[in-house]
Order: sequence, then structure tokens, then C-alpha cells
Amino acid sequence: MSAHFPALIVVSPLMAAMVVAILAWVRPGACLPLAVVTLAGSLWAAAGMLWRVVVSGPFAYHLGNWPPPIGIAYQIDHLNALVLTAMAAVALVNLLATWRHARRDFAERVNYFYALYLLFCAGTYGIIVTGDAFNLFVLLEITSISGYALVGMGKRDAALASLNYIFMGTIGASFYLLGVGYLYLVTGTLNMADLAMILPRLYGNKVVTAAFIIAMTGLFMKMALFPLHGWLPNAYSESSSPVRSLIAPLTTKTMVYVMVRVALYVFPVDFSFGHLAFAQPAVWLAVTSIVAASLMALSQTSLKRMLAYVLIAEVGYMVGGFWLGNRMGMTGAILHIVNDAAMTLCAFLAVGSLRQQLADDSFKALRGAFRRMPWTMAVLVVAGLSMIGVPPTCGFFSKWYLIGGALAAGQWAFVGALIFSSLINAVLFFRIFEIGFFEPFAASDHGHPPDLAYAEAPATVIAPMLVTAAGLVVLGLLTGRIVTRIIDAAIPAAIL
Repeated sequence: MSAHFPALIVVSPLMAAMVVAILAWVRPGACLPLAVVTLAGSLWAAAGMLWRVVVSGPFAYHLGNWPPPIGIAYQIDHLNALVLTAMAAVALVNLLATWRHARRDFAERVNYFYALYLLFCAGTYGIIVTGDAFNLFVLLEITSISGYALVGMGKRDAALASLNYIFMGTIGASFYLLGVGYLYLVTGTLNMADLAMILPRLYGNKVVTAAFIIAMTGLFMKMALFPLHGWLPNAYSESSSPVRSLIAPLTTKTMVYVMVRVALYVFPVDFSFGHLAFAQPAVWLAVTSIVAASLMALSQTSLKRMLAYVLIAEVGYMVGGFWLGNRMGMTGAILHIVNDAAMTLCAFLAVGSLRQQLADDSFKALRGAFRRMPWTMAVLVVAGLSMIGVPPTCGFFSKWYLIGGALAAGQWAFVGALIFSSLINAVLFFRIFEIGFFEPFAASDHGHPPDLAYAEAPATVIAPMLVTAAGLVVLGLLTGRIVTRIIDAAIPAAIL
């Protein structure tokens, strides 16, 4: 069975989504266990592929035994095996942590939420493993459509936020598809490995240049890089907490992965970083994104909106680090894909728990939160310290590589943006910690008011959150010995 892991990791959640939708009518109680087992199997398959790649090297899987370019190939290497394992772990932990919240938020619609959840995961996993440029677009649409539906299932203004998400997401996907169409026009193939062999002979072709720029624009829009970020704050703040803690860690990071895949493995390295003068503008765009998003985060009074803008700044970290064009910067960018997925999950799980228990996620509602919800706040503290970049959390190590890559490339503006953003994050999170820890003592001269009663989430919610928080430290400790070695093997030798 392990030989078919590349297919099973996509087909299993895809088929399970259909089965869950049917079971919702005939046996509703079986939907959640089936979803959990399916995602656990996907994580097992992803870990198995990562182990095989580390031990034996990259390998290809031909769907239906049809070799490319006629058939679709799933190409498994160090890059996507690592990212896939991280995303599969995030999806499983989030479902285990938020199923109670989902039942509360969606009531009789909860089983359809599970079906959409599985469909979203199937599309995400497929985007990561596919070696076909058009198949990537198809899987991107599966992920996007299920994501739109998940966001739209929220309350209040969720439908309008989902509509805005649809408009921006459709434009971004159309740009990517147009770029792929141009590549097919000049090469006659959609297989990424074939494209990588043909494109070096077409450096002077303006259609190839246009295809690269158009495709990258679409990906920048899908990953919400400033100023193409307009869809993200409302989509993440208006959706329900189980949806928010799924799409926030997975969506933007998956799009950054696609950018890395296209620039390194589809287009030749010397084209992306040499022939085409794209790297320098991309770094400056990332600097602008980091600074602007950090400043916008300062003006927020809601935890979830604040985190949404912090996430936009984190996208700037990864984009800027990758386009530095050196090995250290790329290591930091790829490492941050994994680390930021874990950090974002940890932070949004904590905020979702606070929102569920306190019925509010504004800063003023956090008064006395350390006394009322000590475990949840401890998880938020770990997530905040990691986003700031405090060792030994994983956020420190990816920022270390990013700053080192920027210094090696002489990109002082990017160094300044990273330090500025880290300081802003420190201000943001320590303001939250101050409110949660100190303000109750000034609230009353005769002890704490009645609304500061103990309100911790159930153990079934706390346990996955604590595992995620511990994972931020474990990831940091594993970075030097294991994770960066895998990433180093994923970066082409041409990158120095």
C-alpha cells in the first residue's frame, strides 16, 4: 500500500468527503469518526512519503500507470514531502481541537462542514504533490470552492466576506491559469518536469516571460501579499473558529509553496533569478507588505483581525526570503512555511477557544483571562513568543535564517522590516498579556467581579492545543539537526 501513498493521500479525503455527505442523511454519528480516521491516514501517508524521500530520494507516481506527458504524475521530493507532512498534521490537529466548536457553531449542518473540510484537505494535498501545472489549477479550484463554502457558513457578515473571497480568489486563479496557458502554447506540455527541460531553450521568448509574471501575480493574490490582501482580513475574521484555524494555516502557506515550486522546479533557476529582473521588485514588495501589515495590526482591537494582519506580514517574510536568491534566505522561507503553519494554528486555536468561552475576542474581553482560562492563555503565550521570534520556539530559527540570508544578499531594507515586524509583534502580544494578567487587579477594590469566573475550555479542546504549543518548541529543537537538512536537499545546487 505504501507504493500508492501519493494517490491515496488525495483520493482518500476526496472519497471520504462524498461518503460523509451521504452519511449525514443516514448515519450522522459516523461522520466525525470517519473524518478523523481519514485525516489520520493522510498524515500517516505523508509521513511515510517523507521517510521514503529522506532514505531513498525523490520519486514519481504515475496515475493509472500513464506516464507523462500523456498522464498526470505526482512528483514527491524533499520540498513537498516536508510541506505535505506539516499540512496534514495541521488539518488533523485542528479537527481534533475544534469538533466541539463546530457542533456549537453549525448545529445540524456540522456533518456538511466535515464533508467540506475533507474536500478542502484533498485539494490542498493534491496541490502539494502534483507534478502537472494544469492539474494544480484543478486542485486549486477544489480547495478554493470548498474554502469559499466554509467561510460562508459563518455568522453575520460571513456571506459578504465569502463573496469578496470568491471575487479575489477567482481573479488570482485566472491569472495562474492564463500563465499556464501561455506556457502550453509555447511548449506543448503541462508536465512540470517536461516544462523544466524545455524552457531553458526559450529564454528570449516574450510569451514565457509574460507567463511567469502573470502566474506569479495570480499566486501573490491567492497568498494575500500586500496590496493584494483585501480578501483575507474579513474572510478570516468573519468565518467561524473551526474554519479560521483550518484555512489560515493552510491556504497562504500552500500558495507560497506553489510559488517556490514554480520558480525553482518549473522555470530554470537562472531564468527566475538571473535572466528575469523579478527578484529585486519581489523583495521590495515583501518589505512593503511586512511594514504595512504590521502597522495595520497595531490599529486592531479584535484578536482575530490582529492575527489576520500578522499573517499577511508573515507572508511577506516568506516571499522576501525566497526572492533573496541565496540558499540561506530560501532555507528560511521554506522553513517558515512549516513553522508559520504551526504558529498560525496554535494562535488561532487559542483565539477560537477564547471566543467560544468568553463570547468575545476583543482586547477588553481578555480582562482576567489568565485567571479564567490559564491553559488557553498559556498556549497563546507560546504562539505569541514564537511569532515574535523568541528561542527556542520555531519562529526564532526561521527568522534567524531569513535575517542571515538578507545580510548575505545586502538587503538591509528586508532586515529592517523583519526586525520592525518582530518589535511590533512584541508590542501586540505583550499588550494582550498585560490585559489578561494585570487588569483584573485594578477592576475592583474588593476582589474580582463576578464575570471573571473560571471558564476554561474542555479537556478535549485543551489537549490538542497543548500538543500544538509543544510542537512549536519541538520544531525549533529539530530545526538544526533534521528539518534544515531536508530543506537543504530540496534547494537546487545552483542556489549558493
